[in-house]
Amino acid sequence: MVVFFCCYSCFHSNSFAEMIKRKQVEPTGQVVWDVATKKKMIALTFDDGPSPTYTPQVLALLKEYNAHATFFQVGDKMERFPYIVRQVVQGGHELGNHSMTHPYENKAGLERMRLEISQADRIIQKYQPNRTKWFRPPGGYIDNALLQEAVKQGYKVVLWSYHQELKDWSMPGAQVMANHVIRNARNGDIILLHDGGGNRSQTIQALKIILPALKQKGYQFVSVSELMESKE
Repeated sequence: MVVFFCCYSCFHSNSFAEMIKRKQVEPTGQVVWDVATKKKMIALTFDDGPSPTYTPQVLALLKEYNAHATFFQVGDKMERFPYIVRQVVQGGHELGNHSMTHPYENKAGLERMRLEISQADRIIQKYQPNRTKWFRPPGGYIDNALLQEAVKQGYKVVLWSYHQELKDWSMPGAQVMANHVIRNARNGDIILLHDGGGNRSQTIQALKIILPALKQKGYQFVSVSELMESKE
């Protein structure tokens, strides 16, 4: 049986009626949505980069607020913009695997995804060797077979907090996104944003609101690895 975790709400339909329940998978530690912690920590994550336009703007904002993040980067873009990857690492941030060319597993199939993960992994290891390995499947598509393949390659899968579903790629408005994050903020949130793959100007503007507002509330912005270390 092929069962997909498909995490964009627009794909929650009868075609995914036999989805594995989170409560069945989360205890294995192989897939992470958010983290149970008493500490006021939130992990910001950025997908689809690196981008020479938007990633440096994200990095500047993170530095201003002494924040760390995890960047789930696409391998072929890492090859095109290695100097941006170096800026991410030098800023104290964490790299995650978001495949080599960003295909959706439900269309690409397991054999393609196996290669996608391993190719991107080889690039990441040049910049951050011997670190915890995090994989986020493009589009949130992951079935049993791909999950086990990711585990076989030494990865844990990171999705995101459902109550913080922003869909910044749809450009709903910077203030709308910021209000949602601030209003729904909880200890241990993993928030999905994008620094590549399109026009991310609204994401940048939302960050300018989110970072100071949540910092004032006592939240610390950390990488996924740092968040996991705080797990109760």
